[in-house]
Amino acid sequence: MRTEPSPGSLPAREHLPAGNAGTPVLDVVIPVYNEEKDLQPCVRRLHEHLARTFPYAFRITIADNASTDATPLVAARLEAEIPEVRSFRLDQKGRGRALRTVWSASDAPVLAYMDVDLSTDLNALLPLVAPLISGHSDLAIGSRLARSSRVVRGAKREFISRTYNLILRGSLQARFSDAQCGFKAIRREVAQVLLPLVEDTGWFFDTEMLVLAERAGLRIHEVPVDWVDDPDSTVHIVKTATDDLLGVWRVGRALATGSLPLDRLTRPFGGDPRDRELTGVPTGLARQLVGFCVVGALSTLFYLLLYSCFRTFTGSQFANALALLVSAVANTAANRRLTFGVRGRERAMQHQAQGLVVFGIGLALTSGSLAALNAATTDPAHSTELAVLIAANLAATVLRFLLFRAWVFPERDDHTPSTVVVSHTPGTPVHATTPQSPYTDRTWGDATVQLQPVRPNDHDLRNAR
Repeated sequence: MRTEPSPGSLPAREHLPAGNAGTPVLDVVIPVYNEEKDLQPCVRRLHEHLARTFPYAFRITIADNASTDATPLVAARLEAEIPEVRSFRLDQKGRGRALRTVWSASDAPVLAYMDVDLSTDLNALLPLVAPLISGHSDLAIGSRLARSSRVVRGAKREFISRTYNLILRGSLQARFSDAQCGFKAIRREVAQVLLPLVEDTGWFFDTEMLVLAERAGLRIHEVPVDWVDDPDSTVHIVKTATDDLLGVWRVGRALATGSLPLDRLTRPFGGDPRDRELTGVPTGLARQLVGFCVVGALSTLFYLLLYSCFRTFTGSQFANALALLVSAVANTAANRRLTFGVRGRERAMQHQAQGLVVFGIGLALTSGSLAALNAATTDPAHSTELAVLIAANLAATVLRFLLFRAWVFPERDDHTPSTVVVSHTPGTPVHATTPQSPYTDRTWGDATVQLQPVRPNDHDLRNAR
């Protein structure tokens, strides 16, 4: 079933209003595990920086991932002493689990997080969240790999970080530069729809969130940061790298099979209302043309390779028919999935049957061209045959695209916007209206939140527990 974009799944981005006094615009989450030593100086330093430089109301939330030392006591003391500090304790470990739970419960329209070691220079915090406040972007990340970033860390971590990002670019076609920097922010209405699609609860949470957001067409803003490596970091590099690679495989498989309902994350084009009501322009025409051309070019190369192989042991007409048949089946399947966005097995056989009709038209054109060539000369050169076939295939390409778009894969208006419901009861599953997603009907195990639209008078985090 085709997952057509659903206008209005997310509203158009707008500049956030200043809001009522006391209502936080920014909620900075600090996930911690056994950080009794570093937690207090970190929180006090961050609070002093925000109070001095940030022009909006803010909140600092300590997300304790089931610490076994005195971290909960330190967090409670900070909450009692500093009005803008809240503490939140989870019974299970996992940075992703902590971020998802606290972000989902927050009433702030902009949500951010940073590591407790404050490796990132805090002067990058305002540039990080400013594009989200202004309505320019949906997510923002700090990048240690930008040209203007200044980074102090060992060669081992530098190599691992750059290798990991190369893997993301090669396997998941990620375009963001730094997935693992612990310095990110997201608009709340985006988090409400995006977080239920993110399965990981550990260190891969960031990467999965960014990949899904990018594939859905959301805008990700990157901020160059100054970053100093923490020599006392408790991250287990080998285990984290293994989990990340498994996460890359899982997300890549989900994207390849089209099982993720990314249409929930569509945004209207631009902020001008005139841009949202374009008339007379076929939906997705430019993207379909590009996809069709790419598939067509690859199909033509595949066809020519098959024809050359078959021609070594059979006549030109039979070689042409057989090569065209095999490449036509592959072409229809590729265009169905990549060009016209049709997913699942529904009507797959019908589409292939219609594709074979289109194949028949192409066969008539190419066979007629070969017949005309053989009538003109009794023994044409192989290169001449290929040239004639290329010309015939190019002539059939335009007609094939029109038939695919208007007859085989026509636009359908049967899409119903998806909704997301998150359970209040611990251990109950997350339900979604799209049953094809492997990310639905799964258990969070620790979530005690409900996703609600942003309202100025929402309760604070302490009342959400």
